Amino acid sequence: MKSRIIQAFIEETRTNGIKFTMDDLAKRLGISKRTLYENFSSKLEILESIIDLTLEELEKRSRQISEDEMLSLKEKIQQTISIMPQYNEFFDLRILEQLKRYYFKQWERVDRELHQWDELKNLLEKGMESGLVKKQNIDLLMKLIIDAINITLDQKFFSDHSISVKEAMESITELLLYGLIKEE
Repeated sequence: MKSRIIQAFIEETRTNGIKFTMDDLAKRLGISKRTLYENFSSKLEILESIIDLTLEELEKRSRQISEDEMLSLKEKIQQTISIMPQYNEFFDLRILEQLKRYYFKQWERVDRELHQWDELKNLLEKGMESGLVKKQNIDLLMKLIIDAINITLDQKFFSDHSISVKEAMESITELLLYGLIKEE
């Protein structure tokens, strides 16, 4: 039931923005408010659950890739950059702006987490040490990669141009790792 509620919360947010009531959510689900409150005590609790689940999954998947001995360092970097969390459709620019406005504490957490990524940083540092990645300022490189990935938060752009977020992530990763110029 909780996953149904979370999915309905995301749908309600995408349809009406973050300013909706628990009544609206109960109607969308076709359940009573009481049933809703048996699972989550508030709208804020649902929101924090989505944030927690997303960040936990991102960290877990990053760690799994990093520890996978079957993958080369290059594959680890590529796969880590390409990770898409389960609830990525929730993290849209429009929703994040509303989050910043109405749920500042939660927005701060999401923003902070979207701008740090220890597993990726460690992989890139190993890549520099081994000669796989060109030596450069690691903080600048991390900012470039994270900002490029955060472009996918503008889901309206991708929708308007018929590009899936998955396709966008693959293209962004390809450009980051291999550049714009074709090898001759």
